[in-house]
Amino acid sequence: MNVKDMPLMEHIVELRKRLVIIAMFFVAFMVAGFFLAKPVIVYLQNTDEAATLTLNAFKLTDPLYVFMQFAFVIALVLTCPVILYQLWAFVSPGLYEKERKVTLAYIPIALLLFLSGVAFSYFILFPFVVDFMMRMSNDLNVEQVIGIHEYFTFLMQLTLPFGFLFQMPVVLMFLTRLGIITPMFLSKIRKYAYFVLLVIAALITPPELVSHLMVTLPMLVLYEVSIIISRVTYRKMQQTEEKESHYVS
Repeated sequence: MNVKDMPLMEHIVELRKRLVIIAMFFVAFMVAGFFLAKPVIVYLQNTDEAATLTLNAFKLTDPLYVFMQFAFVIALVLTCPVILYQLWAFVSPGLYEKERKVTLAYIPIALLLFLSGVAFSYFILFPFVVDFMMRMSNDLNVEQVIGIHEYFTFLMQLTLPFGFLFQMPVVLMFLTRLGIITPMFLSKIRKYAYFVLLVIAALITPPELVSHLMVTLPMLVLYEVSIIISRVTYRKMQQTEEKESHYVS
């Protein structure tokens, strides 16, 4: 049965099925996160940025909170491929066979972009921000007493958003293929998109020009790349439609 012919109740049942599968995988990966959290935390504590700091626990529950936080993030990251596949499985009945194969290829691309975003933030942006904060403390003659909870929360707040922001090209390509947006629309709202990206960059970076530019410029480049990818996808869709209409006629 085509997805367009399915009644609303069947859509709801199908969606519930997909959500249950995601929840089951998340619980399983959460258990795995309990075993992976400690080595990940220990590794991050021995990096160059953390090795120069003394991480303190200001509350008795801070170590437990950090451990649970990492277990949750690990489970969420490991569940992302399952979420993407279940999303594809939910919408794929409404796609042509060729579209199903193409959109299925989005999953490894999305994972690669996510890891690229996290790597960019962790290896390039995060060391710069830490160094900037420490230099500012030294200039003001302030001795930093850093809590382990605050340190790792700041690390995640700075790195994880980039993993999702780097999904922009594949998300817009997917929406273009579904006919929800067009490259013309993306070009038309460019100035508004730039403003939103500037606001996002201001929210996730310290109030300092260089770090703000280090975040803003890659996001603007990603948006322009997204427009190019959307334009290519839209052109291929039009060519396919023209061929199909030619065969019908």
